[in-house]
Amino acid sequence: MEKTILVHLATSKQERAEAEEAIKELRGLARTAGADIIREIFQFRPEISPKYFIGEGKVEEIRRVKEETQADLIIFDHNLSPIQQRSLEDAIPGKIIDRTQLILDIFAQRAHSKEGILQVELAQLSYRLPRLSGRGKALSRLGGGIGTRGPGEKKLEEDRRRIKHRISLIKKEIIGVQKRRAQQRRSRRRGPIPLVSLVGYTNAGKSTLFNRLSKESMFTSPQLFATLDPVLRRVSLPGGLYFFLSDTVGFIKRLPVELIESFKATLEEIKESDCILHVIDTHSSQCFDQIEAVENILFDLGIKDIPVLKVFNKMDLLPKQAEHPEKNSVSPATSVYLSAKTGEGVEELREKLRSYLFRNMNCYYLSIPKTKKNIISSFSKWSIVLKRRENRENIEMKIMADPKLVINFAPYIKRGGTNW
Repeated sequence: MEKTILVHLATSKQERAEAEEAIKELRGLARTAGADIIREIFQFRPEISPKYFIGEGKVEEIRRVKEETQADLIIFDHNLSPIQQRSLEDAIPGKIIDRTQLILDIFAQRAHSKEGILQVELAQLSYRLPRLSGRGKALSRLGGGIGTRGPGEKKLEEDRRRIKHRISLIKKEIIGVQKRRAQQRRSRRRGPIPLVSLVGYTNAGKSTLFNRLSKESMFTSPQLFATLDPVLRRVSLPGGLYFFLSDTVGFIKRLPVELIESFKATLEEIKESDCILHVIDTHSSQCFDQIEAVENILFDLGIKDIPVLKVFNKMDLLPKQAEHPEKNSVSPATSVYLSAKTGEGVEELREKLRSYLFRNMNCYYLSIPKTKKNIISSFSKWSIVLKRRENRENIEMKIMADPKLVINFAPYIKRGGTNW
C-alpha cells in the first residue's frame, strides 16, 4: 500500500461547512484504490492559485510533511490543470495525482469485461493526452501504483501521435460495442417486456437491491464503485409477470467528463428504460447533495422524459420512528422507503413497479384451435405469455397485452376467464 497524503481546498463558507464530508468521500476513494492514508491536509483560502492550486505556504507545508512521513503519494480532492500539476511536482518531488486520476485508477481496477477495460483506457488516455506536452521523460517518474494503472507506464511514455492513434483504435472498437448493444436493445424492444434501470450515487446499495429483486448473488462491497460492468437480469413478479433489470456504475460528484464520454455506450442502456429506479442512501449526511449529483448526470446524459421512482434505501440504519426529511416533499406515487439489506419495503417496490410497468395491459384468456396454431408465433412480439396448455383440440393461453393489440384476436378470447 502506498503511504498517502490527502489534500482538500475550500474557497467559500459553504465549502468550509462541507469540507469534512468532501474529505470523507476522498478518504473512501483513496482506500478503495488501495492507499494507506497517513495525513489529511485542509486549506481555506479566498481563491484558487493558478500556479499551484493551493497557496505557496501550503505547498511548503506539504513538502515538509512528505519528507517527514516518507509518503509515496499526494492526492488532491480537485481536478488540477496540467500547469498546476507540473508546478506541484516541481515543488514537491514525487507522485501527485488529482481526483480524476484517482477515480480513473479505481475504474481500471474494477473493469473486468473487454468493454469496460477499453472504456477505462480511453478515459485515461483522453485525460493524459493534454498533459503530455512539455513533460518529456518526466512521465516516467510516475512509475506504477495508484493513478497509473490501466494503459500502463509504456503507453504513458509514447508520443502524442501514437497515443492519438491508440485513442482512435479504441473509439472504433467501442463503436462496435455500441452497435452490438443497440442490436441487443432492438431485439428486446421487439417484445413488450419492460426494462428498469438502477441508478444512484456510488455505494447507495444498488447492487444489494439488484440481488434482492432478481434473487441473484452479485458481488457487493462497501467500497466505492463495486459495480462497473453493467448487469442485466430477469425479475419475476407475482402472477407470472416479469421485467428486465439493469444495474449500472455508481455516480459521484464531479464524475470525470472523460469517464462519462467513454462510458456512453454502457449508459445508453438507461435511455432505453421504461422506468428508472434512483437508489438513494438515506443514511448519508450528504443525501440531498448526492440526489442532486445523480439528477445532474442524468440530465447531462440527455435522460429527461423517463419516469423516475426514488428508492430511499438503508432505512434500517435510521433511528426507529425517524422520518426521512425528504418524505414530505416527494410524492408517495414516485417514491418508496425500504431496506435492500433486510427486505423491508421491497414488496411495496415490487407492487409499484407492477402497477406502473403493466398499467396499459390487461389479462386475457384465449383458446386457439390447433388448426390456427401458426398465429401463436407472433404473440411474443406484442404480449407477455403467462401460461400455456393444450388439450385435444385447442391451445389455451393466458396473456397480458394492450387491449388495442389483442383486438385482432377477439374471436379466440374466452369470456368469463378460466380457473387458471
